[in-house]
Amino acid sequence: MKASVIGRMLTITFHGHACFTLEANGHRLVLDPFLTGNPAADIPVDRLAKVDAVLLSHGHGDHLGDAIPIATRDGATIVATAELAKFCGQRGATTHAMHIGGAHQFPFGRVKLVPAFHGGQVEGDESGRFTTNPCGIVVTVAGKTVYHCGDTALTLEMQLLADQVDAMLVPIGDNYTMGIADAVRAVEFVKPRTVIPMHYNTWDVIKADPEEFARGVGARAQVVVLRPGQAHTLA
Repeated sequence: MKASVIGRMLTITFHGHACFTLEANGHRLVLDPFLTGNPAADIPVDRLAKVDAVLLSHGHGDHLGDAIPIATRDGATIVATAELAKFCGQRGATTHAMHIGGAHQFPFGRVKLVPAFHGGQVEGDESGRFTTNPCGIVVTVAGKTVYHCGDTALTLEMQLLADQVDAMLVPIGDNYTMGIADAVRAVEFVKPRTVIPMHYNTWDVIKADPEEFARGVGARAQVVVLRPGQAHTLA
């Protein structure tokens, strides 16, 4: 394969629940690294390869997860909303604080935070000082744009990303986030090339059938259903 083609490839690996790694051009990022205590995780945290950055959608335990231990282990930067970044920084992690609507160019690529409708409590914050807004993460690496929706309801703001996304990582588990019907509508709003369902079947309360979701999406996008440990490459 030509080097120019390899340089444009981005590999997305699912690690269960809402945790993914993105790899391209020698960089590796992890999003919402909930591995310890995750019954759906394919690997323990000590088997996660070294990462350059940890990207967080919000501070709930099933998303903040192992972010601080990973960042301190690898010398990686945690990228999060300002309040959550401050919480992580006070616990020894290197951080980069952002907020919704803002974007920043990092050595590995560009990150923009976008709205998500969910809760803002931070796991482990006994003071209550770090409550923050959840967000979606739009990250562009190797010329490919991935939209990790985070935990969210269906939002009209998703339409602002129409035709700008190569891969959309969308929750379908209902109860705490969108269910299948709203996730299908979210795909209609964003019009991604590829969509990967997440945040389902970790526990019974978010049990969902990804094949039902795929049928609902139909020809609107390529639906890739990944089991924990499986990967999909965007070329």
